Amino acid sequence: MVATLDPALAAKIDALDAGLRQLGNTVIAFSGGADSAFLAATARRVLGAERAHCVTAVSPSLAGDEERDCRALAQEWDLRWTPVITHEMERAAYRLNDTDRCFHCKAELMDVVGPIAKADGATIVLGVNIDDLGDHRPGQQAAEQAGAVFPLVDAGFTKSDVRAASAYLGLRTHDKPAAACLASRIPYGTEVSVGILSRVDRAEAALHRLGFAQVRVRHYDDTARIEVEASELVGAVERRVEIVDAVKGAGYKYVTLDLEGFRSGNLNG
Repeated sequence: MVATLDPALAAKIDALDAGLRQLGNTVIAFSGGADSAFLAATARRVLGAERAHCVTAVSPSLAGDEERDCRALAQEWDLRWTPVITHEMERAAYRLNDTDRCFHCKAELMDVVGPIAKADGATIVLGVNIDDLGDHRPGQQAAEQAGAVFPLVDAGFTKSDVRAASAYLGLRTHDKPAAACLASRIPYGTEVSVGILSRVDRAEAALHRLGFAQVRVRHYDDTARIEVEASELVGAVERRVEIVDAVKGAGYKYVTLDLEGFRSGNLNG
């Protein structure tokens, strides 16, 4: 845990608290990642469990490990938590997998969460931070169009701010590796299917069990292109037999290691 809190970061936490109080009842899109977890924990602290409703979208694009961690965090932090089924796979525009795929996914989330927020008399809030604004994220547009707001952005939080504040507050998610939806492992133009998402999920889960915390399995038909942190590349080569066995066990025929290492969102654009 961080021993002291930088005054500038303390001011941002105060601004976030004030913004949440002004919003009142909230429904937090809770993926269990560092950003949404920090937002959920803060809303729980500021508003109380009843007024901070955490909702997790469950679909084939959510890794099984992530769903289980959302459930665990809800229990650990005494969150008011609801898992909801989303049906983005039923949207042809989502399955098409062009550069606006995330728009259609987030639109589905808003359609499902909207009635929950209406019943609660609440505003939908997402854990978007300032650093996210510079990436290709059409899902943010869909969320804004549906009336969702981004309290972390309004309070001036960067990704590093979120992690530092989470560490100060003792949240175990402060150093949790980024975990985008499984569809982000599929190159644009390759149609998204439940089978592909399941194969990616199984391969990444197997690599996590081998001890690789930050990992991506990029899907190219029968070939898996693996990304790990650059600092773990040598170790990955040394453990190539274990890695090949794990990834082939998930259904891939060929296994490759990307020598550039992990890059978040490198299929964007």
